[in-house]
Amino acid sequence: MTGAAGLLALAGLVAVGGADPVAAIMLALPVAGVAAIQAVRARGEAARLKAEVAETHAEVAAGQLSLPYTAVLNALPDPVMVISAHEPDDLTGRRFVMVNLAGREVLKIQREAGLLVTAIRDPDVLEAVDEALFGNLEGEAIYEPGGSQERIFRVYARPLGLGADGGRLALLVLHDETDIRRVERMRADFLANASHELRTPLASLSGFIETLRGHARADESAREKFLGIMHVQAERMSRLIDDLMSLSRIELNEHVPPNEDVDLVAAVMDVVDAITPLAREKGVSLEVNLPPRGSVTAVGDRDQVVQVAQNLVDNALKYSPAGGVVRVSLEDGLGIEAAMAPRMDQAARLSLLTPDHGPGRFAALSVTDSGPGMAREHLPRLTERFYRVEGQKSGEKSGTGLGLAIVKHIMNRHRGGLMVESALGRGAIFTAYFPRVEPARRRREPLDTDKSGDVAKVS
Repeated sequence: MTGAAGLLALAGLVAVGGADPVAAIMLALPVAGVAAIQAVRARGEAARLKAEVAETHAEVAAGQLSLPYTAVLNALPDPVMVISAHEPDDLTGRRFVMVNLAGREVLKIQREAGLLVTAIRDPDVLEAVDEALFGNLEGEAIYEPGGSQERIFRVYARPLGLGADGGRLALLVLHDETDIRRVERMRADFLANASHELRTPLASLSGFIETLRGHARADESAREKFLGIMHVQAERMSRLIDDLMSLSRIELNEHVPPNEDVDLVAAVMDVVDAITPLAREKGVSLEVNLPPRGSVTAVGDRDQVVQVAQNLVDNALKYSPAGGVVRVSLEDGLGIEAAMAPRMDQAARLSLLTPDHGPGRFAALSVTDSGPGMAREHLPRLTERFYRVEGQKSGEKSGTGLGLAIVKHIMNRHRGGLMVESALGRGAIFTAYFPRVEPARRRREPLDTDKSGDVAKVS
């Protein structure tokens, strides 16, 4: 029928145009034949697809075909759980009967089924689940699991009706809003900190400018003195802004662990090489006790590892007097107890950051100064922003008060720890310990045997 219709239509068009009817029909015959063949093939393909769909539905209905629903859920980046319950009054009867891979990782559970309260205990989340189970209502809540690495989730609870056993079902989805919340808080913290800390140097600059424009206009000695002070204040503002921006960037990605392999010895030696001229100028000796290059590898971000070492060594040099000694050492293959073990006898000690994860091996970087030390009551506040120990806020020990806060947040991102020990009159020891790379992951690189593990002393 389709071929005949095409033939008649083409012949009619040619006839209307005044062409020879016989020639038109001879020309239309091949075209009509092709159209007829295509139509037959299309009908056959449609019938085959229809039969395959019907067969698939029959197999699913008979339980002979298993569609990959579990694989689909496990591929989702957000944690997903299916909650089951029978009685509203049975508070311990809420069970998760399915949880995808992302959910098991975030909630730190090993099984695909179990009591809901063993995975989530937040009252707002449990209330949203109850509303979905027994009120047939959609609910939302904010969930913060806690721990060293802050995470913030928006939880969605949706009713799913009745299960095969007659229990009520609800779907629980956790959407990660950590980045959004961190950006909002970073903006607010930056504005608050910058406005507070920049007020003093800006007022100082404004006063000196007014003086130079007034009665000190022609006083050359006063002008040189005031310009020098203004230069120092401007540099302080520049350092403050740089440190605030650095801290904000670190906090923004603090929940995302680094995954590079870092040669800790090489990173620490870069810092030591850079600070040696400053130590020599101040008259402070550096004692460096490190293993050979390439022998200690940690999981981390190299730039941030260098920043940790730089801040700790800078602080030690800043508070050590002329003729003092700053000691830098690196210990490898330590358990958590050994990494947190005391290194100074009869001293106050405090863990400023303890990693959440379980047993593992660490590499511990310890920096010891010969400064005045700190009383026990100051130790808990050392990593607060802008905190400075009384009696150490003036003179040549100028700084932004953000160095140890930066160190703590970097170590938290690296899933490591930070210890401090101090005694008045005997200095302080700061120890930052990084998770070690497992031997199976360690890079196969030749070791540089030029650097020995002996103590090097630079005067």
